[in-house]
Amino acid sequence: MIGRSRSPRSSGGTTRARHTVLGTLAGVAALLATGVTAAPASAAPGPGAMAPSAQKSALDFWTPQRMRAATPLDILSVDRSDARASAPRKGKATVVAPSAPVSDVGPMAIPHGGGPWSGGGAVAKTAGRVFFTYQGRTASCSGNAVTSSNKSTVITAGHCVKMQGAWHTNWVFVPGYHDGQRPYGTWAASRTLSTPQWTASEDINYDIGAAVVAPLDGKQLTDVVGGQGLAFNTGYNKAMYSFGFPAAAPYDGEKFIYCSGTTFRDFLLSSDHGLTCNMTGGSSGGPWFTQFDEATGTGLQSSVNSFKYNFLPNAMYGPYFGADAQNLYQSAQSS
Repeated sequence: MIGRSRSPRSSGGTTRARHTVLGTLAGVAALLATGVTAAPASAAPGPGAMAPSAQKSALDFWTPQRMRAATPLDILSVDRSDARASAPRKGKATVVAPSAPVSDVGPMAIPHGGGPWSGGGAVAKTAGRVFFTYQGRTASCSGNAVTSSNKSTVITAGHCVKMQGAWHTNWVFVPGYHDGQRPYGTWAASRTLSTPQWTASEDINYDIGAAVVAPLDGKQLTDVVGGQGLAFNTGYNKAMYSFGFPAAAPYDGEKFIYCSGTTFRDFLLSSDHGLTCNMTGGSSGGPWFTQFDEATGTGLQSSVNSFKYNFLPNAMYGPYFGADAQNLYQSAQSS
């Protein structure tokens, strides 16, 4: 396991939150202090940039053996006395249509607390595993390709691009990963980004990240795997599907897992969506969809797998896609 104890930071003069490391749950390593009230802006332009030489090094680095050995990120425990994080800024409801090709999938059960996705369809190509180096160790998360003007944007969790003040290195995305197979190749990031609030203070309400991946064999990402749609500022209490590649027990990171059901708004320490789901570490950053069509495997990405409370192990939480999530997406697709 990767997690370790760390000193919590205060934000905006508020009460300092207290955290300790747990074992493998959802795979967030997030600081649950009150978030800063940063003005809306794009993510920091410099720290997440990766030179062509670094991209090549990342592709060379990720051998099949290293991928199998990559460890999912641990979760930090949440003390009930922690201060509530800042509420996400809202904006006008906005929808971006999917660009993934339509393909048939078989009917699946809803609600579902966590099991293999056997339906196939577009989601089996757009979603994938994320691999990177964190504090000198190999680690894994999940991510998803989305419709974008640069045809190269991946959405994931903030802690899957930056954690404990440092940007991850050797960052790659493997769409359609399964059983050690990389059917659509390995895509190295040319840039990783996050929301200003996650970048500044790792505010759990803004645990959203993005990556712009470099072309592979002269092709762009969504020309190869398609892109899912997105939805911003569309409210709570929605029927949603969550996907990911959990790698902590009882999972091993080799299978594509999903949960489904009607979400609820977190009533404890965040303004996140909640969903009954038993996915574990490594699923972090996997997509949540509203208006998910089981007949095609397409939907509107509206959140990502972010964290779990240690005292509620069967509930997964994902950040609300509000104005700052939309700004992050615009920054990524414009890169």
